[in-house]
Amino acid sequence: MTTEHQLAQNLITQAKEQGLDLSSDTLLKTLTQDIIQAALDEELTDHLGYPKHAENPNQTSQNTRNGYRTKRILTDTVGPIDIKVPRDRDGSFEPTIVPKRARRLKNVDEIILSLAAKGLTYGDIAAHFEQIYGASISKDTISRITTTVLDQMNEWAARPLETVYLAVFIDAIYLKVREGQVSNRPFYVAMGVNVEGARDVLGIWAGPEGAGESAKFWLQILTELKNRGTADIFYLVCDGLTGLPEAVNAVYERTIVQNCVIHMIRNSMHYAPRQHWEAICRDLKPVYQAVTEQAAQAALEAFGQKWDEKYPAISALWWRRWEEFIPFLSYEMEVRRVLYSTNAIESLNARLRRSARSRGHFVSEESALKFMYLTVRSLDPSGAGARRWMTRWKPALNAFAIVFGDRLPQVAGR
Repeated sequence: MTTEHQLAQNLITQAKEQGLDLSSDTLLKTLTQDIIQAALDEELTDHLGYPKHAENPNQTSQNTRNGYRTKRILTDTVGPIDIKVPRDRDGSFEPTIVPKRARRLKNVDEIILSLAAKGLTYGDIAAHFEQIYGASISKDTISRITTTVLDQMNEWAARPLETVYLAVFIDAIYLKVREGQVSNRPFYVAMGVNVEGARDVLGIWAGPEGAGESAKFWLQILTELKNRGTADIFYLVCDGLTGLPEAVNAVYERTIVQNCVIHMIRNSMHYAPRQHWEAICRDLKPVYQAVTEQAAQAALEAFGQKWDEKYPAISALWWRRWEEFIPFLSYEMEVRRVLYSTNAIESLNARLRRSARSRGHFVSEESALKFMYLTVRSLDPSGAGARRWMTRWKPALNAFAIVFGDRLPQVAGR
């Protein structure tokens, strides 16, 4: 038994002898308070070099104990506790367990960041701590805590990336931002899949105000990815983002731009009432499941003959995006399953939307980016989603190794 276990056992024995309820919150709170108090007293003893009530052996130093000051701190397990922080006469004592000006023990900050990532407003978080811990935390304090992540966010946004990504998915989410007045602003998320099948959010960018994204905007983002170490991208999967196809080949000459099929189907439903959605989806399936481009073209023509009289905009949408759709038809089914949609990134965006809904709007672009970064940081804590994705990815990886063997020497050589 370790010294820590022996100490705990002694405390439990003493509590039983005194008839104290071991399940009592008061007991745990008292123990926590006493342990922190004892640790503070020992820290001051180490600082001064002699114990309480003893003579100072260092005759050159006049520093002595100088009473206490009362302080309330917030803990994770027992809520707020009152402690007495010992002081020294010359003010040189710097406690470690409860630093000066600190009002919380360390893990409380992590709880606040986690709650912020789940979409709780600062007011919600303050109310949560009041209800659960019986402690008041101001909105300004919570804001300062979340602001500490900005340095981490900037470091994350500039980190080196993988040399090769087999697929990069890019999608947009619109958040309400107050820039003078509240308006919808696009924020873009890029998720890459490396040669091992692992997913990673590569970056988050605020879209330009006004006219929207352009080839110049995408050129800046793609150049940033290249400068961070990504030399090759096989597929870039998106939903008809303006200017992106034109910018890709200026940075990555061999990258294939693939339109997201799920977005194509979903956009098609905008032109028809719900009562016809099932039939339209059934009739579009031969288009995106066709074996060849010729078969897909014939299937789309057949779709038009059936539906153009009622909803001509649907087939027009597919013809308009045809050049970005047909690369999907050139490869075997395992590769298609990976490129079929931006589902991986859409699940992230769905999480962002759910969390953002309770926020109403963000006071600035930086505030929105901070919120998105916290959400990304809190994704898949158990790793179950990553394991499911890797299972799906392995058959596709073999197909990629055959199709792009010259660009995947580390896979082709295995």
